Amino acid sequence: MRWWYSLAAAGALLAALAAALALTVAGLRPTTAEHGHPPAADARRPPLRFGSGGSFKVALFADLHYGEDAWTDWGPAQDAGSDRVMAAVLHAENPDFVVYLGDLVTANNLPIPNASLYWDRAVSAARGRGIPWAAVFGNHDDMPFEWPPEWFSPDGVPPLRCPPPTPSTAASGEDQGCSFRGTPRIDLMATEISKNRLSYSSIGPKNLWPGVSNYVLQVLSRTHDNPALLMYFLDSGGGSYTEVVSSAQVKWFQSQSQFLNPNGRIPELIFWHIPSTAYVKVAPKAKSEIRKPCVGSINKEDVAPQAAEWGMMDALAKRPSVKAIFVGHNHGLDWCCPYETMWLCFARHTGYGGYGSWSKGSRIIEITENPFSIVSWIRMENGTKHSDVTLSS
Repeated sequence: MRWWYSLAAAGALLAALAAALALTVAGLRPTTAEHGHPPAADARRPPLRFGSGGSFKVALFADLHYGEDAWTDWGPAQDAGSDRVMAAVLHAENPDFVVYLGDLVTANNLPIPNASLYWDRAVSAARGRGIPWAAVFGNHDDMPFEWPPEWFSPDGVPPLRCPPPTPSTAASGEDQGCSFRGTPRIDLMATEISKNRLSYSSIGPKNLWPGVSNYVLQVLSRTHDNPALLMYFLDSGGGSYTEVVSSAQVKWFQSQSQFLNPNGRIPELIFWHIPSTAYVKVAPKAKSEIRKPCVGSINKEDVAPQAAEWGMMDALAKRPSVKAIFVGHNHGLDWCCPYETMWLCFARHTGYGGYGSWSKGSRIIEITENPFSIVSWIRMENGTKHSDVTLSS
């Protein structure tokens, strides 16, 4: 399968912006305002809060890659495998929240009009168990379809298994057959938000587009209505545009963090998909044993970082309240390593889609409010648990 990057049509993105604007307003979440002041929360989505036991547990599902080779028997079997992994993790851990850490779908392998069909299957793992969630974009989620070379072989193109028309597509006059355009980030996120009351995802400020999944969620204290944890979600690009966290996103983070947490008293966690160049600096040598102070179980490849660093890591390093960054993207890495005053962590490859045959699992994060602590571990599909690490020391 080919994995190179291509640009989505600019016209498709621009056409989606106006259509998504109303949904942007309707789908506002806490602290997604463009100028530092958080709008009112959507009444359908109650505030996130530490539990009665004083903890808040998060499961990370990274690199699910739904929808690969849907015209074969192999592709749907991989999707069924991803369903099993998430079900096993949710059963074993019963988290308070799920973070979908990018590459929910392999859009460049989806010859259908709307990748939201597969995106919806990915988030159904949390939705079906009544667990709230949030998502960020990876580099494959909005890529246009890449024609497989074997389709031009002497045997010709195999029959496509395109989804049947729905009442909405029939009413809108959309193409009822297969399409090859990719689904823009705006469309994917707007569809998720509008159809799921448990989704805490957000279409971020317009001035940060084409990066879309830029927003902050507050987790309130168990005993009062003030935030005891801030979770920042950032779009690290890829797919329809460059793999980068932009300088505009840096300024947005600085504005939000200064407004919400001016004294740095509230711990902060960061989530995006593609590792920053700082991950390269702290990484154990590829394919070597993971040694202290790093903690993990697989180290099978080099870090594949963002294309450039435009100041986000410097901004984070200046805030002792930032405790850890969590990324996906590299399927053969699951370690955490210290960097400055924080930890840099990979999730575990959760999906059966995408490259690599390593065993599947999920990184779990548990935050305790009082006394404050953050611990993390890996929960595997087979139920085993390993790589325990304390991220608050």
